[in-house]
Amino acid sequence: MRIVVVGASGRIGTGVVAALAVAGHEVVAASRRSGVDAVTGDGLAGALSGADAVIDVTRPTTYVDDEVRTFFESVTENLITVELAEGVAHHLALSVVGCDRVPESGYLSAKAAQERLIAGSGMPYTIVRATQFFEFVPHITDTLTHDGVARVPPGLLQPIAAMDVSVAIAATAVERPLGGIIEAAGPERLPMAEFVQRVIDARGDEVEVVTDPGARYFGTRVLGDELVPGEGARLGEGARLGEGARFGEGARLGEGARFGEGARLGATTFEDWLGAHDLRG
Repeated sequence: MRIVVVGASGRIGTGVVAALAVAGHEVVAASRRSGVDAVTGDGLAGALSGADAVIDVTRPTTYVDDEVRTFFESVTENLITVELAEGVAHHLALSVVGCDRVPESGYLSAKAAQERLIAGSGMPYTIVRATQFFEFVPHITDTLTHDGVARVPPGLLQPIAAMDVSVAIAATAVERPLGGIIEAAGPERLPMAEFVQRVIDARGDEVEVVTDPGARYFGTRVLGDELVPGEGARLGEGARLGEGARFGEGARLGEGARFGEGARLGATTFEDWLGAHDLRG
């Protein structure tokens, strides 16, 4: 398959490109670095020519509410216009678990608007909603910590390794369009305070962790399961990219891994991730 990855230079995009290349697909890595600007549309027609599938993993450079919404709408409209003209068979976009349940968040509301735009476009599509990445949990910890105390909302998190998201996206892109949403999450669903505590312990910091219903997650209240996937999740054993990884019917990822109905769960635990990253200093 010829698959175009738009936003290919980002954290998720580079992983998607690697996963698809290992699986033997023809991959076009499209980003501003390669002369493709999805916001303005410059270079899109050439990049998408002959594509079987297009994967949108673009991210804005700003988090100002109106600008984020404009970014996602512009990128989506430009991509779909070219895809329809080129006869692309599958549009896949990365979104966020819970984006339709947290209206206070400008970013998440913008992702929900993007989803609606895709669903009403007439393009065959799949939306992959992912939970927060492990790589971002230290930053979450920093934003909640002041004067030696981390005040953490009582809500749940189920973060996932970025590479597991990339692998799930790559596997989904070569399947038939779902015409709907699938979710990707990590294997552990715990109170946010537990993940914050693990980061603090890994750093060796002396910070008290306090669960506070008044605390905000990037300006948003998270009191329960707003940011975790629904029930029916299945764990894909060994879903790590490696030699011999295959992507095709059944979404097999490496040795014996398969994701079925319900949320797709990455195999990497947060403890695995912490063990591979030195957060001290």
